[in-house]
Amino acid sequence: MNTALALEFVLLGALWGASFLFMRLSVVDFGALPTAFVRVSVASAFLLPILLWKGQGRLLLQHWKSVFLVGVLNSAIPFACFSFALLSITTGLSAILNATVPLFGAVVAWLWLKDRPNGSRILGLVIGFAGIVVLASGKASFKPDAVTGIAPAWAVLACLLATLCYGIAASFTKRYLSGLPSMVTATGSQLGAVLGLAAPALWLWPASAPGATAWAAIAALGVLCTGVAYILYFRLIERAGPARALTVTFLIPVFALIYGALLLGETITPLMLGCGLVIVCGTALSTGLVRLGWLEPKG
Repeated sequence: MNTALALEFVLLGALWGASFLFMRLSVVDFGALPTAFVRVSVASAFLLPILLWKGQGRLLLQHWKSVFLVGVLNSAIPFACFSFALLSITTGLSAILNATVPLFGAVVAWLWLKDRPNGSRILGLVIGFAGIVVLASGKASFKPDAVTGIAPAWAVLACLLATLCYGIAASFTKRYLSGLPSMVTATGSQLGAVLGLAAPALWLWPASAPGATAWAAIAALGVLCTGVAYILYFRLIERAGPARALTVTFLIPVFALIYGALLLGETITPLMLGCGLVIVCGTALSTGLVRLGWLEPKG
């Protein structure tokens, strides 16, 4: 990976790590569903002119049903789930749970696309999910939080539902949208998410006007952490390949933990660091980025 690509890679990790910070700053004023709705609305407004300028509007119209469905799976549900989770758990913990996306992606691809993993990848799945279990066990209480009224266990489950949806969306995209330009998928998915979230978000729109900080955070969330990040991500896929682009998942918790500690005063516990390392190791094995020769088939 050359220097320019490496810088884009680090920038993408920094942007997606910051998304948890901006969601946390937004969700207190907006609520979970309105936060997700405004995020994808801002991202759509940012991406759509670029799509039209590239002359790809007709392609979006031809494939709108499939692309919009991807938007519900890959943006609407996950963004709402993470926004909900951040009402009661830290940005660092939710970012570590987000690092399980490739694990769920590998399981879904195995069950749906019959992409059977080899010995190293199966071991990675076992290690990764073991890390999830240990990490989640520390937040297993279903007792409602005294401030938010949300039990930490529900927040953890919401994060895992989000990552499962990401995994399903990845396999759906591979099966039904292969060959479609990345800008079409990126823009169309945000538009689909807008449609999917509009009614419930407007129904649950906050009675009190959100403050300036919340609006600034959600604008940054939509433009930087969604619009610009999507462009960078698809550029990495095109120039470095999906396997290398996928490793950005490892950087996201690092940035999220730093932002949370410095800007929100969140505590980084040894359990979070240890389980995060286990999950990253499991992810590296399950995606084939790291291979163990003694587990590979001979001949």
